[in-house]
Amino acid sequence: MNTSSNEHLLPGGGVSIDALPKISLHDHLDGGLRPQTIIELADAIGIDVPTTDAAQLGAWFAEQANSGSLVDYLKTFDVTTSVMQTTEGLERVAREFVQDLGTDGVIYGEVRWAPEQHLGRGLNLDEVVEAVQRGIDAGIDDVYSSGREIRVGQLVTAMRHADRGLEIAELAVRHRERGVVGFDIAGAELGFPAGNHRAAFDYLAKEFFPVTVHAGEADGVESIRGALFDGRALRLGHGVRLAEDVTIEREDDDNSYVTLGPVARWVRDRQIALELSPSSNLQTGAIAAWGDEMIDHPFDLLYQLGFRVTVNTDNRLMSNTSLSNELGLLSDAFGYDLDDFEQFQQNAVAAAFLPLEDREELAEAISDGFAEA
Repeated sequence: MNTSSNEHLLPGGGVSIDALPKISLHDHLDGGLRPQTIIELADAIGIDVPTTDAAQLGAWFAEQANSGSLVDYLKTFDVTTSVMQTTEGLERVAREFVQDLGTDGVIYGEVRWAPEQHLGRGLNLDEVVEAVQRGIDAGIDDVYSSGREIRVGQLVTAMRHADRGLEIAELAVRHRERGVVGFDIAGAELGFPAGNHRAAFDYLAKEFFPVTVHAGEADGVESIRGALFDGRALRLGHGVRLAEDVTIEREDDDNSYVTLGPVARWVRDRQIALELSPSSNLQTGAIAAWGDEMIDHPFDLLYQLGFRVTVNTDNRLMSNTSLSNELGLLSDAFGYDLDDFEQFQQNAVAAAFLPLEDREELAEAISDGFAEA
């Protein structure tokens, strides 16, 4: 899929996937740092990193993350968050994050991150959110200066294992007119159900504030049920294990005959978006019940059954990937073409935490961009 210039091409037609307009809904700020930036920020504040060679550091992240365990995968974030404890570090990381999205053809992105993990050097919650927003704004200006367009919103995230959910929810709402578009909970999923943060979700519901919840990655259907019931989730972060609630009754040469369980049927019938991240789902073992290769990912099953599937990177550094790369991998595995790619982007547009008018503009931009491909 990769050419010598690292451009991703759609098999057969030679269309550049990189040039296509794309929507990114599930992309972690602390999972998208440039290796060289980590080295330079660490040096500035006196922190040791595994290696001071950028290429070797990038390879180290990919190797460590490819563990088959979400818990082990998450340990790599100790390194990235350690250099994101100052306003300078946060601004630079956020700015470069947006630049890299723009280079990949993303025209709208939502960047999620947990402010409570960035208070180690004396900053408070509002200060870190403001620092990230300054970086995002600068990155948007950079993308515009390069002749492209992009919009980016923050998804303020609370950590599942901590007890600051309501405080972080109030932080998100406090900044809703200054760049924050939604709320999320993330971190270790198994053993930390969404119901632990019911007070936060009750508050957000009263404020009519959009919510996505990590669910169906390291835990199964009951976790998804909790995200929907306790979290009132409008989207599911990953949600890949929703396929456990899909029973394949029989298959023939042309068709599969399935029965949907109550949770799967609710998600499909209400078109609650699945923020699927193919490479990450392989790395963390989220699809272990189906196999360990891309062709085993239930993405295509969910797509063919009419679920609102979206394609995401999760953590570009840890998975050594981009949105264009993820689309290319799916095309290689399932034979997707330009029409499929456009459908994935329109699915993401429909699920974006934006006003209807803005989503209509994005939908038109996607249609126009694909028509020109």
